[in-house]
Amino acid sequence: MKPTTISQLRRWKQEKTRFATITAYDYSFAKLFAEEGIGVMLVGDSLGMTVQGHDSTLPVTVDEIAYHTRAVRRGAPHCLLLADLPFMAYATPEQAFENAAAVMRAGANMVKIEGGRWLAETVRMLTERAVPVCGHLGLTPQSVNIFGGYKVQGRDEAAAQTLLDDALALEAAGAQLLVLECVPVELAKRVTEALSIPVIGIGAGNVTDGQILVMHDAFGITGGHIPKFAKNFLAQAGDMRAAVRQYIAEVTSGVYPGEEHSFH
Repeated sequence: MKPTTISQLRRWKQEKTRFATITAYDYSFAKLFAEEGIGVMLVGDSLGMTVQGHDSTLPVTVDEIAYHTRAVRRGAPHCLLLADLPFMAYATPEQAFENAAAVMRAGANMVKIEGGRWLAETVRMLTERAVPVCGHLGLTPQSVNIFGGYKVQGRDEAAAQTLLDDALALEAAGAQLLVLECVPVELAKRVTEALSIPVIGIGAGNVTDGQILVMHDAFGITGGHIPKFAKNFLAQAGDMRAAVRQYIAEVTSGVYPGEEHSFH
């Protein structure tokens, strides 16, 4: 298998070829995802909720992200592997360097950090030091206490413009990917068209270059509140491998996310 690269994602964006990505936390699922055709995976701090049982992502540590990154890398040696820098792991550039080094040594190809223009200098400095960066805008789960819950972001024009400006600032600083979470479809379209880097959506409609789902949402094993954008592919497909293939096919064709999974 040939490794998936950021230049390949850029090419897909130019060709308007949608791509599917998913979170992974262990060897077995990473291997299954890779074998069924997923070329991009994220070791997300969502593991705080899905794996550890916390009510937010905040308790997750860099060591825990590194541990899961090593496991996923063994299962999917050729995937483009993103790893979250968790809460307060990049509050200063110095922290960002040290913690990015830890997860890159564990096998990540890129780090993902949440936030807008205030991170531009950190993004620039990481990129100069050979650490590729994926930005994350919209609903940024590490800011749950600021937002007062998990709410759709960028609904009014001022908030939408701020988000677009943040996205452009991150790209200008050297970010090579952007995750856009829980924003109206119209805003997701504006951002995706304005940026030359690939945009991966989650709860952002089918107008982004790629899609990402937390694997537990894709298999319908999420406890408690089920996000509007989630779809249980396992229920229709009947087995996990077929569910992954169906997820890829529906993302590629633009069937998923449908209108019922989108915000306006």
